[in-house]
Amino acid sequence: MSTRPQLPGDPSDLHLRISYDDELFDTPQADTLERWAVTILHRRRVHHAGQEQATTSSCTSMDCPSCTVEDATVGSMTFYRVHLDRGMNAYWAMEEESEELYETAQALLDPETGSFTGEVSELLEYVGSALLVMDRVTLDPAWRGHGLAAVLGCEVIHRLMAGCRAVACSPGVSDLSSQRLKERSEWDRVNAKIARGWASLGFRLYRDNVYLLSPASQDLEEQRGVLRGRLAEIGASWRTGTS
Repeated sequence: MSTRPQLPGDPSDLHLRISYDDELFDTPQADTLERWAVTILHRRRVHHAGQEQATTSSCTSMDCPSCTVEDATVGSMTFYRVHLDRGMNAYWAMEEESEELYETAQALLDPETGSFTGEVSELLEYVGSALLVMDRVTLDPAWRGHGLAAVLGCEVIHRLMAGCRAVACSPGVSDLSSQRLKERSEWDRVNAKIARGWASLGFRLYRDNVYLLSPASQDLEEQRGVLRGRLAEIGASWRTGTS
């Protein structure tokens, strides 16, 4: 029997809202960097008993008139599409945006040209000119420990990778609120687990904790099918109470 905690809801009801907020800034940096925000939502039925909400176990039927369907935010992701062939030098645009993006630029880009270094270019098939960076992935604590971040991240990558020559990420803990991560050994264990999750999609360590994935890789397409199957299995287990 699994020792993982029970999920708070059916994971089959998770879905994504992917958005790009164009502020119409006519600047070279705005032409180079696109920040894509992803909201992870869980669709659930809520029974309204008078002025208070109750569980749907209070319902007498699936078409209970006191029930409404609501979306609860259970996590978020941030991606950047970096255009290396327009606007300002992408290396310095990433340096201006954040320390995390700058570290990725230092590993992958030539500071003089803003393009991929020669070494990186040799590793990648030419299927586009942009770089997609998975900057941050966060799930509420109750939804962690079941591999859902990889499932959801894979879907977003498929939506945003068109026109990109590479996808990059730097796996690691982004939620520093957990007291159990004060121990170095636990910190290392959790970081290694996160890295394994992204490696399952085909990400490979390139340099300085920067991992690369080619959109042309068959690993990603194959793993997408595997992960969708895993999501269906987790959902089935949740509904039967065996997860």
